[in-house]
Amino acid sequence: MSPLGYAVIATAVLIASCLQASIGFGMGMLAAPVVALVDPSLIPGTLIMLAAVVTLAVTVREREDIDMSGTGWALLGRVPGTIAGGLLLTVIPERTLALLIAAVVLVGVTVTSLGWVPVPRPRNLMLAGATSGVLGTATSIGGPPMALVWQRSSGARLRGTMSGFFLVGSLMSIGVLAATGAVHADTFRMCALLLPAIVGGYVLSRFVNGWLNPSRQRWTAIGMSVAGASALIAHEAGLL
Repeated sequence: MSPLGYAVIATAVLIASCLQASIGFGMGMLAAPVVALVDPSLIPGTLIMLAAVVTLAVTVREREDIDMSGTGWALLGRVPGTIAGGLLLTVIPERTLALLIAAVVLVGVTVTSLGWVPVPRPRNLMLAGATSGVLGTATSIGGPPMALVWQRSSGARLRGTMSGFFLVGSLMSIGVLAATGAVHADTFRMCALLLPAIVGGYVLSRFVNGWLNPSRQRWTAIGMSVAGASALIAHEAGLL
């Protein structure tokens, strides 16, 4: 990877990890389209590992506000979804994966923008967890389903609950990806090289949380995610 490519990815990861630590999701939606443009080999393994690091930090920070019951139901759905996502990844060509990432981002943006609010009852939590498992393992973008079902939460409860779920879910995904051969030495090497961006994003979130309200954070993530997904589609169509 060239120095410019690293700088672009590191910047995307820094901003995405800041959003993840501020609103509970956004790492995959924002960073994945950019990473897919610069170095598709980092998806999903390296990006999921980086997400696990930032979610661990937020889970520890917000541990007293985690909805343990809701997280448990969601994780029950995450298990079969993660396995399905790992199997799906073994048959997806690189170009198809890039377009799938863009489509997932745009669909996620659409449903979250429309303001549909499902009730976080056990059935819906399990369904959202399963969907998140499939998408998170195959594309590293598992946030939209959980953001939908938990969007009535706010502040520390939203960040803590989302992070607790994604921490365990990311570890599941890494295990399944390792079993399918999608995690190797280069995955760990690139994760280590990008860790400073994760640390920087987490530290930045401590300041952002104090002045940027959840609504502005959410719409910032949505706007940047649309831009990234659109650029990815344009690239695959030969327009960039």
